[in-house]
Amino acid sequence: MSKQTQLRHYKESVVIPAKVDDVFDYIDDHKRFSSHMNQSSWMMGGGKMNTSVDEKNGQKVGSHIRLDGTVFGIHLFLDEVVTHYEPPHLKTWKTIGTPKLLIIGNYQMKIEIKSDERGSLISVSIDYELPKTNDWLGKLFSGWYAKWCVQQMLKGTSNYFANNKGGEE
Repeated sequence: MSKQTQLRHYKESVVIPAKVDDVFDYIDDHKRFSSHMNQSSWMMGGGKMNTSVDEKNGQKVGSHIRLDGTVFGIHLFLDEVVTHYEPPHLKTWKTIGTPKLLIIGNYQMKIEIKSDERGSLISVSIDYELPKTNDWLGKLFSGWYAKWCVQQMLKGTSNYFANNKGGEE
Protein backbone atom coordinates (compact mmCIF):
# COMPACT_ATOMS: atom_id res chain seq x y z
CA MET A 1 0.00 0.00 0.00
CA SER A 2 1.34 3.40 -0.90
CA LYS A 3 2.28 5.79 1.87
CA GLN A 4 0.72 8.80 0.13
CA THR A 5 -2.75 7.27 0.14
CA GLN A 6 -4.88 7.79 3.22
CA LEU A 7 -5.81 4.46 4.75
CA ARG A 8 -9.25 3.72 6.12
CA HIS A 9 -9.68 1.34 9.03
CA TYR A 10 -12.32 -0.95 10.48
CA LYS A 11 -11.95 -3.34 13.44
CA GLU A 12 -14.30 -5.54 15.40
CA SER A 13 -13.86 -8.19 18.10
CA VAL A 14 -15.84 -11.09 19.53
CA VAL A 15 -15.32 -13.70 22.23
CA ILE A 16 -15.39 -17.31 21.00
CA PRO A 17 -15.92 -20.04 23.62
CA ALA A 18 -12.95 -22.09 22.43
CA LYS A 19 -9.21 -22.45 22.98
CA VAL A 20 -6.87 -19.95 21.30
CA ASP A 21 -5.13 -22.75 19.35
CA ASP A 22 -8.45 -24.04 17.99
CA VAL A 23 -9.60 -20.57 16.93
CA PHE A 24 -6.28 -19.92 15.19
CA ASP A 25 -6.48 -23.27 13.38
CA TYR A 26 -9.90 -22.24 12.04
CA ILE A 27 -8.86 -18.77 10.82
CA ASP A 28 -5.64 -20.19 9.37
CA ASP A 29 -7.66 -22.08 6.74
CA HIS A 30 -8.44 -19.29 4.27
CA LYS A 31 -10.97 -21.29 2.31
CA ARG A 32 -13.05 -21.57 5.51
CA PHE A 33 -12.25 -18.16 6.94
CA SER A 34 -13.09 -16.28 3.75
CA SER A 35 -16.02 -18.53 2.84
CA HIS A 36 -18.35 -15.49 2.78
CA MET A 37 -16.60 -14.53 -0.46
CA ASN A 38 -16.99 -18.04 -1.90
CA GLN A 39 -20.79 -18.07 -1.71
CA SER A 40 -23.23 -16.29 -3.96
CA SER A 41 -24.99 -13.52 -2.03
CA TRP A 42 -26.66 -10.18 -2.61
CA MET A 43 -23.49 -8.46 -1.30
CA MET A 44 -21.55 -10.30 -3.99
CA GLY A 45 -24.03 -9.21 -6.65
CA GLY A 46 -25.07 -12.81 -7.21
CA GLY A 47 -21.47 -13.78 -7.98
CA LYS A 48 -18.77 -15.39 -5.91
CA MET A 49 -15.02 -15.59 -5.58
CA ASN A 50 -12.82 -18.69 -5.60
CA THR A 51 -10.02 -18.94 -3.04
CA SER A 52 -6.75 -20.68 -3.86
CA VAL A 53 -3.53 -20.94 -1.89
CA ASP A 54 0.04 -21.81 -2.82
CA GLU A 55 2.01 -24.82 -1.59
CA LYS A 56 2.46 -23.09 1.80
CA ASN A 57 -1.36 -23.00 2.20
CA GLY A 58 -1.36 -19.34 3.23
CA GLN A 59 0.30 -20.45 6.48
CA LYS A 60 3.80 -18.99 6.29
CA VAL A 61 5.25 -15.53 5.72
CA GLY A 62 5.47 -15.02 1.96
CA SER A 63 2.67 -17.46 1.18
CA HIS A 64 0.10 -16.37 -1.42
CA ILE A 65 -3.69 -16.44 -1.24
CA ARG A 66 -5.58 -15.62 -4.43
CA LEU A 67 -9.22 -14.84 -4.99
CA ASP A 68 -10.89 -14.52 -8.37
CA GLY A 69 -14.44 -14.58 -9.61
CA THR A 70 -17.31 -12.35 -10.58
CA VAL A 71 -19.27 -9.75 -8.65
CA PHE A 72 -22.20 -8.00 -10.34
CA GLY A 73 -21.05 -9.75 -13.52
CA ILE A 74 -17.57 -8.13 -13.39
CA HIS A 75 -14.44 -10.29 -13.19
CA LEU A 76 -12.40 -9.48 -10.06
CA PHE A 77 -9.00 -10.73 -8.94
CA LEU A 78 -6.59 -10.19 -6.08
CA ASP A 79 -3.36 -11.68 -4.80
CA GLU A 80 -2.58 -11.54 -1.09
CA VAL A 81 0.65 -12.39 0.70
CA VAL A 82 1.06 -13.36 4.35
CA THR A 83 3.24 -10.71 6.01
CA HIS A 84 3.24 -11.73 9.68
CA TYR A 85 2.61 -15.15 11.16
CA GLU A 86 2.75 -15.92 14.88
CA PRO A 87 0.50 -18.91 15.64
CA PRO A 88 -1.73 -18.99 17.60
CA HIS A 89 -2.00 -15.25 18.25
CA LEU A 90 -1.35 -13.11 15.18
CA LYS A 91 -1.62 -13.26 11.42
CA THR A 92 -1.55 -10.47 8.83
CA TRP A 93 -1.77 -10.49 5.08
CA LYS A 94 -2.05 -7.82 2.40
CA THR A 95 -2.80 -7.43 -1.25
CA ILE A 96 0.11 -7.11 -3.63
CA GLY A 97 0.20 -5.69 -7.11
CA THR A 98 -2.94 -3.96 -8.30
CA PRO A 99 -6.04 -5.85 -7.24
CA LYS A 100 -8.99 -5.74 -9.59
CA LEU A 101 -11.72 -4.82 -7.10
CA LEU A 102 -14.74 -2.50 -7.17
CA ILE A 103 -15.23 -1.02 -3.70
CA ILE A 104 -11.80 -1.05 -2.05
CA GLY A 105 -8.24 -0.96 -3.31
CA ASN A 106 -5.16 -2.46 -1.68
CA TYR A 107 -5.70 -3.60 1.88
CA GLN A 108 -4.16 -5.36 4.86
CA MET A 109 -6.05 -7.75 7.14
CA LYS A 110 -4.98 -8.45 10.71
CA ILE A 111 -6.20 -11.19 13.04
CA GLU A 112 -5.33 -11.10 16.74
CA ILE A 113 -6.38 -13.81 19.18
CA LYS A 114 -5.97 -13.46 22.94
CA SER A 115 -6.94 -15.73 25.77
CA ASP A 116 -10.06 -14.62 27.63
CA GLU A 117 -11.75 -16.07 30.72
CA ARG A 118 -14.67 -16.95 28.42
CA GLY A 119 -12.47 -18.53 25.74
CA SER A 120 -10.69 -16.50 23.05
CA LEU A 121 -10.99 -12.86 22.12
CA ILE A 122 -10.59 -12.60 18.34
CA SER A 123 -10.11 -9.22 16.67
CA VAL A 124 -10.27 -8.76 12.91
CA SER A 125 -9.22 -5.50 11.30
CA ILE A 126 -8.79 -4.15 7.80
CA ASP A 127 -6.75 -1.14 6.68
CA TYR A 128 -7.61 -0.23 3.11
CA GLU A 129 -7.27 2.27 0.32
CA LEU A 130 -9.98 3.42 -2.03
CA PRO A 131 -9.85 1.79 -5.47
CA LYS A 132 -7.62 3.48 -8.06
CA THR A 133 -10.46 3.60 -10.59
CA ASN A 134 -14.04 4.51 -9.77
CA ASP A 135 -12.98 5.89 -6.40
CA TRP A 136 -16.49 7.35 -6.07
CA LEU A 137 -17.71 3.77 -5.48
CA GLY A 138 -15.17 3.43 -2.71
CA LYS A 139 -16.16 6.74 -1.15
CA LEU A 140 -19.80 5.63 -1.09
CA PHE A 141 -19.52 1.96 -0.14
CA SER A 142 -16.06 1.02 1.19
CA GLY A 143 -16.88 1.58 4.87
CA TRP A 144 -20.02 -0.48 4.56
CA TYR A 145 -18.18 -3.25 2.69
CA ALA A 146 -15.24 -3.34 5.15
CA LYS A 147 -17.67 -3.68 8.05
CA TRP A 148 -19.62 -6.45 6.26
CA CYS A 149 -16.45 -8.39 5.43
CA VAL A 150 -15.04 -8.23 8.98
CA GLN A 151 -18.41 -9.14 10.47
CA GLN A 152 -18.77 -12.11 8.09
CA MET A 153 -15.36 -13.44 9.17
CA LEU A 154 -16.30 -13.13 12.84
CA LYS A 155 -19.79 -14.56 12.27
CA GLY A 156 -18.39 -17.55 10.36
CA THR A 157 -15.90 -18.23 13.16
CA SER A 158 -18.57 -17.89 15.86
CA ASN A 159 -20.97 -20.16 13.97
CA TYR A 160 -18.29 -22.77 13.39
CA PHE A 161 -17.50 -23.07 17.11
CA ALA A 162 -21.16 -22.88 18.15
CA ASN A 163 -21.98 -25.74 15.75
CA ASN A 164 -18.91 -27.80 16.61
CA LYS A 165 -18.95 -27.52 20.44
CA GLY A 166 -15.77 -25.51 20.84
CA GLY A 167 -14.05 -26.95 17.80
CA GLU A 168 -14.46 -30.60 18.75
CA GLU A 169 -15.66 -32.25 15.54
